[in-house]
Amino acid sequence: MNQEKFKGHIAMVVASIIFGANVPFSKMLLPNWMSAEAMSYSRFLFGAIAFWVTSLFVHSERVPLKDLGILMLGAILGIVFNQGFFIEGLLRTTSSEASIVSTITPLLVMIISFIFLKEPITMKKTGGVFLGLIGVLAIIFTTEVEGNNHNSSVFGDVLCMGSSLSYAFFLIVTRDISKRYQPLTIMKWMFLFAAIFTSPFEIKGLVNSNIFHHAPLFAWNSFLYMLIGATFITYLLIPFSQKRIRPTTIGMYNYLQPLVASLISILMGKEAFTWIKPVAAFLIFAGVYLVTTSKSKEDVERALVTEPVTEPVRSH
Repeated sequence: MNQEKFKGHIAMVVASIIFGANVPFSKMLLPNWMSAEAMSYSRFLFGAIAFWVTSLFVHSERVPLKDLGILMLGAILGIVFNQGFFIEGLLRTTSSEASIVSTITPLLVMIISFIFLKEPITMKKTGGVFLGLIGVLAIIFTTEVEGNNHNSSVFGDVLCMGSSLSYAFFLIVTRDISKRYQPLTIMKWMFLFAAIFTSPFEIKGLVNSNIFHHAPLFAWNSFLYMLIGATFITYLLIPFSQKRIRPTTIGMYNYLQPLVASLISILMGKEAFTWIKPVAAFLIFAGVYLVTTSKSKEDVERALVTEPVTEPVRSH
């Protein structure tokens, strides 16, 4: 593995850890301190402000109108739909069920990459995706579900699935453009578009949120973690990784998020440590390794070019 790919993997590990920890933190805010709509909009607005202010201190890149159109589509798929659907789904279902549904993301990315990018679906890649899936499901189904089952909702699960689907398309749509611009340039435009699209519908709900009136310290800590960690930092790391590793590999890192959430629950004393946890972690990392080392479209094309052509033996 070359140095640039290694940097891409490290970036996605960090992003997955931050995202994984954000699930229980976000759940603590819903719905008493913020509505799902207000929570999503707060991320869009904060991201737009933070990325644009940060861009004032670095070299500015000019983005032509054509690429702005792609960034606008990326904003709708990867920010508005992805975050909006997930938060709305999390409000209506349990964290465990939301985690189960999110495990479909790597499979969706693999299928969509095959259709639109002609990325090969190899046995190694398929095996890696399903090996990681087994590890994630082992964690989820051996974890005591929070609350009661009546808190779950089929509609909430469907919304979480919509979040996974939009994220999968986001990785495909923005793959090429992520290689032409710096992560900060990409995100300042995408979050600006997301904030503009949603402002007319959600700004009032954000202003009236309980968190701004009488929220305890834990609520503010969760809120700031969501804004700074799970929004600003992670959305810089994703395009950074897109420059260096394939969409299918990026999608595989979704499998780390339930593992991180489970470990946090153990540290907080809300979940017991069992033997299945290290076994599941091994399966997840083994799956990521298999997908990472599987052949890409470029690898297949390079092999076809360099492979010597042999003439068939003719009998005389």
